[in-house]
Amino acid sequence: MLRNLPRSPRRGAAREIEEQVLMSLTFREFVTALHGLILGAGFLLAFTGGFAALWGYRSEWLTNDGAKAALRKTMLSTWTMATLAWATVLIGTYVLYPWYRAQPPGIMSSLQLQGYSRSYLLSNVRTAGWHQFGMEWKEHVAWLAPILATTVAFVVTRQRHQLLYNAHLRRVLLFLFAISFFCAAVAGFLGAFINKAAPLR
Repeated sequence: MLRNLPRSPRRGAAREIEEQVLMSLTFREFVTALHGLILGAGFLLAFTGGFAALWGYRSEWLTNDGAKAALRKTMLSTWTMATLAWATVLIGTYVLYPWYRAQPPGIMSSLQLQGYSRSYLLSNVRTAGWHQFGMEWKEHVAWLAPILATTVAFVVTRQRHQLLYNAHLRRVLLFLFAISFFCAAVAGFLGAFINKAAPLR
């Protein structure tokens, strides 16, 4: 019988407030989502379009009109990928990373350190690897993604008249594109796990 009784207004209001808090994002969580989910997802889509366009850009497959359309698609995809890669890395480096490495004001317990992601990870042997390997990769190797993506976009724009007939050039660009994607994918994978272990709030 007690199960069917209506809940008190006070308990209902408290639960509603708790649900609203759970569904809201702090500013830091929003910037983290922008960095990883929105810009990262756009980067992956642009990579797919650029890689497919470069792969299909062959003289034996395309007419003159088809080659012009493929070139426009290739240039758009490569420059979009480069722009999104730079935006992702710059936000990660100059916005998120200072929050991540913030120093606690004094000696704190592990529970209190949860607001200081780097210190929280290093405080436990089981989580220290996420900083020592994961964040080191993100700090350094992840910068290769925008650099290589910009290189590909620049060469596609500069050598656009050679792409149709120069198979070696296309292979080199596809290789650089793939390395750029690999660096970004590993950085995104590690970033997701680091944020899971020590989220920025």
